[in-house]
Amino acid sequence: MLVKTVADFIAAQKYANYPIKQAVAMKAAFMVSPVGFSLNEQTAQDNEYMQMDKSVDEKLAIYQQMHLARVLTDFGIPVLSFPGSVHTPDAVFPNNAFATNHNRRYIVGSMRYPNRQLETERKDIRKFFNSVLDYDEYEIEHPRAIAELTGVLVPDRGRNIGFVGMTERVNDEGALALDEGFQLDLTFQFDLAEGEYHTNVVMANLAGEAVVLHKDSFADPEVVQAIDDFYEGKVLYLSDEEKLAFCGNCLSITERDVLFSQTAFDTLAEASKKKLDKWGFKIHGVEVSELEKAGGSLRCMVGEIF
Repeated sequence: MLVKTVADFIAAQKYANYPIKQAVAMKAAFMVSPVGFSLNEQTAQDNEYMQMDKSVDEKLAIYQQMHLARVLTDFGIPVLSFPGSVHTPDAVFPNNAFATNHNRRYIVGSMRYPNRQLETERKDIRKFFNSVLDYDEYEIEHPRAIAELTGVLVPDRGRNIGFVGMTERVNDEGALALDEGFQLDLTFQFDLAEGEYHTNVVMANLAGEAVVLHKDSFADPEVVQAIDDFYEGKVLYLSDEEKLAFCGNCLSITERDVLFSQTAFDTLAEASKKKLDKWGFKIHGVEVSELEKAGGSLRCMVGEIF
């Protein structure tokens, strides 16, 4: 069910309390190598986080991604890597193009920009999900619907609900397709502030128990309050500095462990770290600074397999 107003989001909770009922963290992950990595001039049109005045070091990007994979495997998460290409410079952020749900389904996104559309046409990733994992496919119809998957959708995996912030990277048809494709019990659609491009840069869900969020990145403060009420006050509000350092792009990898980029970890205020610790979360920093130049961070680099 998809709702578009605060009143409808609150009303939906009168009929179901949406408890944590399934796994909150992935069982495996997939990534796309930074081979061919560069700053994408197409997506720079609406991604203000991109550092277009900087040059990138492909070898350093490859090293940092391999280290991230090593960290995931240290937590017992198998990681599969697919090759990158100069024709798809943003493919290092595969969560926008392919995603999975708990029902052995994989979802293919509908991307706004042409060179990102090439990512969704990959036969190897589709074959992996189709033939190796035997998952069913749900492909979002392009160009009628635009939806960059878990870039615009922040799912609460445990409760099977989702939060969709509307930007240039998703339209109404896309939001509906996300609700249907992920087979969510409830999807809350709302507007982000002008200038934002992906919800997962300004909001993260921590194992179904808490939320990390930047208030001013939401167009309507009543939406923020409704989310705060839903999670009973367990919301970590980010400062502007923390948001710009990708603190909102963190990722729960177990019920208690949360990964931040090293940039985000170093910027996160001590008070914020203490609050997460009080809530029972252990946080870790992983260096992905070279890839952050492209306007995404750690969470964007990891395709979760449920």
